[in-house]
Amino acid sequence: MKKPRGAGGESPPVPPGFQGDLFGAPAAEPVVGEARPAGRVVAMPRKPPPPPPVDADGTSLLGPLEGAPPPPPKPERLVLSVGELTRQLKQTLESRFARVLVRGEVTGFRGPNARGHWYFSLKDPGAAIDAKVWASLAARLRFMLRDGMEVVAEGSVDLYEPQGRYSLIVNRLEPVGEGALALAFEQLKERLAAEGLIGAGRKRPPRPLPFLPQRIGVVTSRTGAALQDFLRVLHSRNPRQSVLLADARVQGEGSAVEVARAIERLTRTDVDVIVVTRGGGSVEDLWAFNEEVVARAIFASPVPVVSAIGHEIDFTISDFVADWRAPTPSAAAERLAPVLADLELTLATQAGRLRRAMERRVLELREEQGQLAARLEDPRRAINHQRLHLSEQVDSMMRVLRPAVREHRETLRALSERLQRARPQARLGEQRAHLLKLAARLSEAARAGVASRQALLATAHLGLERASPAAQVARERARLAAHRARLLALQQGALADAQRRFQRLEGRLDAMSPLKVMSRGYSVVFRQRDGVVVRTSTDVQVGERLGIKLAMNGAKTLGGCEEVEATVTGVKGPVDC
Repeated sequence: MKKPRGAGGESPPVPPGFQGDLFGAPAAEPVVGEARPAGRVVAMPRKPPPPPPVDADGTSLLGPLEGAPPPPPKPERLVLSVGELTRQLKQTLESRFARVLVRGEVTGFRGPNARGHWYFSLKDPGAAIDAKVWASLAARLRFMLRDGMEVVAEGSVDLYEPQGRYSLIVNRLEPVGEGALALAFEQLKERLAAEGLIGAGRKRPPRPLPFLPQRIGVVTSRTGAALQDFLRVLHSRNPRQSVLLADARVQGEGSAVEVARAIERLTRTDVDVIVVTRGGGSVEDLWAFNEEVVARAIFASPVPVVSAIGHEIDFTISDFVADWRAPTPSAAAERLAPVLADLELTLATQAGRLRRAMERRVLELREEQGQLAARLEDPRRAINHQRLHLSEQVDSMMRVLRPAVREHRETLRALSERLQRARPQARLGEQRAHLLKLAARLSEAARAGVASRQALLATAHLGLERASPAAQVARERARLAAHRARLLALQQGALADAQRRFQRLEGRLDAMSPLKVMSRGYSVVFRQRDGVVVRTSTDVQVGERLGIKLAMNGAKTLGGCEEVEATVTGVKGPVDC
């Protein structure tokens, strides 16, 4: 854009970023000094002269005054687009507020979205600002946000250009009034209590520890002092105790996952109890045992779990979930390993007591056996008595059975005589002859019935053949074939006539096609700006861009033609072609 010129020459340069008045009015005139009688120079604004009269086109009616300075030039207006203004605001905001600490109340938090990001707002009684926590930071936070929580957020201000909205990108988040670790501890404790893993309403009560476990599983660091204290106390009390160590980091990033995996590995072995232990330290050092993954691994263990974390005053989530909490690793070893000498002494004492008790019991049984033997009678005398009684019973039975047997024998002899007199063989012969005679009569009657039915069937078959429609069906089929042949001939003739007519119309249409004319060297010219076909020289102007379509390579449509772009350099009048 060209700058306006004044009467005295070219205007002075405009400072960068200067926009002037919205309607192009010049800036205020500079302040000049006037002499005062006291000799001081006081800066006073000059009273602007009245504007000269101008005509309709803005030209002064008085003309230029001799010796008068030229009028000041009008500054050029600088108009910014929305995108340019937004980018300048974005650069200013992001450079000015690259790192800020903001304290406010959380509102509008709905939990992580599908990609794990957190979106919420921070507000106070006077204002509110949108805040964003990316999934990478949200996964590392020890606590969960909730509406109404007051927090201090550290981050940078970001402006989203497409919507013109600014927000706070959070890089660090801490609750106000309580530490992040303490808040995370209480939140996880409440959530586990609601699920029944800890507290009075836990789903599974604490399991009793074995009195003398065959093998003890230990989850701790191989190089930690807690392992040495545990083994020293354990083997000083019982050197024969077997220990299976699952090495895991107990401090730092990723240590909670290693502890949980170590517990799961030990549950697949033959250990009778698992001890999760480490030495004392700060809350941050012991935080691996406040992680949810460790708590769920302890609850899912099929064998009892002992938590021996830190010192007696240190409490972790693992202490609440475990079946028994030991104040120190040494106390856990003392609980799981009785003193071997005490066990041997107790075993010897119990063995002596058992031996003396067995001896007393044997004496008591022998005395009782003697008393029973004195009260027991001679079994041979009882057997003889029973044998004599049995012999008497047999004699009595035989006296009753003999008359009954004689009576039954007489009845059987009488029945045999009657059977011989009746001779059932003769009666069976008569019945067999009569049966043969009836069978012969039945066979003859069946043959006669079959013959009569066959004769009736033959007569009916002859009548059916005389009344059969097969001949009429054959005649109708012949007529149908003749009609079908005539129909096919008519159809083929009509199809041939239609094809010949179509070919004639195709030839006429092809002769009238503009593409046919263009294939002989002609072309179609149209304007690029609106696509209108140029028919006369008055339809174009010099410098206008044209498109020329050529029908080459057998193009079938105007869109498939080749196109040449050209610019009009001159227009001539009508001449003879």
